[in-house]
Amino acid sequence: MSLTVPNVIFKTRVRDESIGGDNPFRWQDVSTDDIFKGKKIVVLALPGAFTPTCSSTHLPGFEAKYPEIIAQGVDEVYCLSVNDAFTMFQWGKHLGIKNVKMLPDGNGDFTRGMGMLVKKENLGFGYRSWRYAMLVDDKAIVKVFSEPGIADNHPEDPFTVSDADTMLAYLKQ
Repeated sequence: MSLTVPNVIFKTRVRDESIGGDNPFRWQDVSTDDIFKGKKIVVLALPGAFTPTCSSTHLPGFEAKYPEIIAQGVDEVYCLSVNDAFTMFQWGKHLGIKNVKMLPDGNGDFTRGMGMLVKKENLGFGYRSWRYAMLVDDKAIVKVFSEPGIADNHPEDPFTVSDADTMLAYLKQ
């Protein structure tokens, strides 16, 4: 893993009322610098939108603890997954996410650069992110809480150290 976050372009969609119609969104490229440069950022990275642990515990946990995390001097919290912008948007809407920013890594470029891209073909997912959370300060990776046993086609989905409480405890120390 690098000491700084990978330089990539995230393909995102943003609401643009000037477009009109039922789908008033336009593509917007967002760079690593746009997200991380000069800021303290928490990232939770997970295997997939709408999947059980990601939807029931991982993302909702960070949403619930968002005010406490921000109170520790963090500028923003991002949820990253190897999913497209449409899926990430609908997933966030489905879960009622108001604070955590959804960050689509559709091609897995960021995840690959982090050394966290794994095959999940055993679940029919293709390539996805290993589950982890990290603190980044001005693009420098300060701390990573990676779930144990990173491997292709892991038979389980460990969720022991990448949760919001672990990150919050680290930030408070």
